[in-house]
Order: sequence, then structure tokens, then C-alpha cells
Amino acid sequence: MNALSEQILSELRHLLRAMSDGGSVGPSVYDTARALQFHGNVTGRQDAYAWLMAQQQADGGWGSPDFPLFRHAPTWAALLALQGADPLPGAADAVQAAIRFLERQPDPYAHAVPEDAPIGAELILPQLCGEAASLLGGVTFPRHRALLPLRQACMVKLGAVATLPSGHPLLHSWEAWGTSPTTACPDDNGSIGISPAATAAWRAHAVTQGRTPQIGRADAYLQAASRATRSGIEGVVPNVWPINVSEPCWSLYTLNLAGLFSHPALAEAVRVIIAQLDARLGVRGLGAASHFAADADDTAVALCVLRLAGRDPAVDALRHFEVGELFVTFPGERNASVSTNIHALHALRLLGKPATATRAYVETNRNPRGLWDNEKWHVSWLYPTAHAVAALAQGKPRWRDERALGPLLQAQRNEGGWGAGRASTFEETAYALFALHVMDRGEDPTGRRGIAQAVARALKWMLARHAAHVLPRTPLWIGKELYCPTRIVRVAELAGLWLALHWGRRVLAEGAEAAP
Repeated sequence: MNALSEQILSELRHLLRAMSDGGSVGPSVYDTARALQFHGNVTGRQDAYAWLMAQQQADGGWGSPDFPLFRHAPTWAALLALQGADPLPGAADAVQAAIRFLERQPDPYAHAVPEDAPIGAELILPQLCGEAASLLGGVTFPRHRALLPLRQACMVKLGAVATLPSGHPLLHSWEAWGTSPTTACPDDNGSIGISPAATAAWRAHAVTQGRTPQIGRADAYLQAASRATRSGIEGVVPNVWPINVSEPCWSLYTLNLAGLFSHPALAEAVRVIIAQLDARLGVRGLGAASHFAADADDTAVALCVLRLAGRDPAVDALRHFEVGELFVTFPGERNASVSTNIHALHALRLLGKPATATRAYVETNRNPRGLWDNEKWHVSWLYPTAHAVAALAQGKPRWRDERALGPLLQAQRNEGGWGAGRASTFEETAYALFALHVMDRGEDPTGRRGIAQAVARALKWMLARHAAHVLPRTPLWIGKELYCPTRIVRVAELAGLWLALHWGRRVLAEGAEAAP
């Protein structure tokens, strides 16, 4: 076990030190398909097209069948990209299978917009649907009618603005509304809204106007974004990049959940990241990347980790997003985010600030089982539940939430893992352990015994699946489709395993002492 602990710490240290390259994000079906379509030339992109077709599911759609709400955008995008790639073997068959899939799918936006709808759904899905309609003629497929008024209202607002400032949140979906390259300008990374799809669309329009210097910057960005997927395939791009603020922020926040934030083996790597975050934090907060709009979620998590490191950041950067009794992730947000308010609560408590209204909002947004779900940035209920438990327990050494504890223990699968889909995942099992660790503080021996048994089963499951230096692939984070910020998730996996190892030792020792 000591050797494994050292191996985990070594890999964590390696991951933290690598967080200066813009971030690591898994490949995206949606963004790759859009980039291929806007590129408009199969030559030189055959491997990317082959990758795209290889991601198609047996039912003809793209995306995980476990989470149907997030399958429409990647399926529409892949269909549109492949319909123009007929010379490629298998492309025509893939298109026909996709059409059959869409004909069978219920429309989740027929009458209302789900709270956890993908990013930019109101702009992206009607645009894709309109493009496909001109190709498919009389084919019956989801029309997403509930999104149309939202798109129309957004387009009216956009029509009143000549050019959006660099980093504006709406630039992230520029491919769904932009028609002139003059409405946007590449940021210092060469991206439009830290989005490969938006950047590829902008580049295609810019080519027609001969904006050569900026086209070169966009090309360089798309190549760098492609490298960030670690796929080794030119033209395969991630859902979002760079994430040079959110990647280190979330990683350090996760280390704290596992009790690793101050571990001596990670001290130097943590110190470097903290210094960078401290220098970047301005009066208006932080966004996912250094050249993107600030938001309450990244700002709150940054405040948390800075305070944990002994800094005294000003809370004003977070108050900027406070509207009434809750925090909006960014101005103009369609609906509030539960996890953003969870992170705001945690930051306020760490900073010793009043948080009564925020706590009440977090408590109110449980489901009937006492857990947190319907989250707009992560598809698994285990993510907001772990973070909510940590925020509510902040400053309360003996805190335990029985409403959450029972259902959390009951949700553990027989093999020892947790998961919101059909299979357990390492990431979600780690979140469950983070939450249970916080609640393993009460005096009730029965409750602690149940937690200990759950930890032992989880550890056995994790040990059977752990492999060193293997980045995760399962997409559970919500963007325009589900995606995987690979280093963030890998840090969670390793931190969860480290916690289970050391926690398990302590539980065994306590059991031996209590034995007659």
C-alpha cells in the first residue's frame, strides 16, 4: 500500500506540474464534426472522419445512450459533416443510420427546456435542425420547438451589437449564430470564445474575406486544441480549450476534498499554481481561461483554493455575480446553477462571510431523496452532492447529513462503485468517497460502521481497476455535449483512491483497537 500511495502522489505531482499548457480535454464529437464541416475538404482529414464514424453508437446516434438529452447536438453535427464526405467508405451508411436514429428519438425540447440542457442549446440545436431540414426534405425528426423563442430573443440582442468583446460568453457558440467575421475577433490564443467549433466557423467565414493574419492565428489555435485531446489525430478537437484557469482550480479543490491539499509531496506544485491564480484574480473574478469572461463558478472555486492556501482574497469578485438570493454563473444566464451556488457557499464560509441565503438555496435544491441533481455543468448527481456536503460541513467538525448519507450508501452498487449511468465510474466513486469522508465524523457507531463497509467495498473495486498514468475517457461534464476534462477527472480519481487507501488503514486500526 505504501508503494501505491507514493505512486499516486507522484502521478498527482506530475499532473499538477503539467498544468501550464492550456489544459487537457478529451475529444469532442460535436466540435470535431463542426470543424470538419467548416474545413470542407476531406483530403488530409481522413483519420478525423474515421474517428468520427468510429464514435457512432449501435443505435445510429452519437453520445452516451445513458444520457439521451446530450445526444442531439453531436448526432446532428456528425450527420451534417458526414453527408458531405460521400467518397469515404462507410460515410453514407453512417448518415442513414443517424437519420433513422433521429426519426425515432423523442424530442426533449418539444414543450419545455430542461434545466440541465447543454450549453448553447437554444442557439445550436435550432441551427443544426434548420441545416438538416434542407438536406433531409420530408424526414420526420425532432424540431426542438421550445428552443425557438429563446433563439429568437437571443438573436435580437445580438443584432443590436456590432461586435462582441473578446471572451464574451456568447462567442463560445459563435458557430450557431455568426455570419460575419467582423462580429468577433480572435483572442490572444487565436480562439473565438475558447471553442474549436466557433473558431473553425469563424475561420471559414474569414477565408472568404482574406483576413490572412487572423486566419493563421485561428489555424494555430485549432492545431493546439487538437493536441490537447491527446488523440494524435489531426482535426480531432475538444469541446472547450484552453481551460488554464478551471483545470488547476478544480484540481486543487478536489485535493482538499481528499485531505491532500497540504500534503508535503505536492506542496511545491500547489504553491506554483496558487501564485498563478493569485496573480490572475482580478476585481471581476476569473473565467475558465485567462482570456474568457469571468464567471461565478470559477471565481468561487478560485477563492476557495486561495483561502485554503492561506491567502486572503477579496470576496468582491464573487459578489459581482450575486443577484437577489443566489449567484448567477454569468450575466444573462438562462437558469441558475446548483453547483455554482454550492461553490459560492463554500467560498463564503471559508472567507467567514454571511451566507444564510446561499445556504438556504443549496438546501432547497435537493431532490426528494435528499441528494443534489439536475445540475447544469455535470451529468452525475454525485458531483454536486459531494461538493454540497463539503460546503455545508465547512466549519462544523461534527456535521453529518442523514438525509444525504442513507441514499448515498444505498446508491453504491454491489461491486463497490457508484455511477449515474448503467456502469460505475472511477470519477463518480471518488465523489461518493469525498462525501462519505465528510460525514464520517459523527458519534453514531452504526452510521460510521456503514460508511466503513462502503469504503472497504469501494477500495476493492478501485484497486481492481486502477492503472498508473491512464487518462480517463468517460464524458460526464456538460458542455455543448458531454465531455471529459481529463486532468481534472484524473486528479479526482487518484485523490479518491488515495483517500480510500489511507481511510481504510485508519478504519482497520480503529477496529483492531476496539476488538476485545
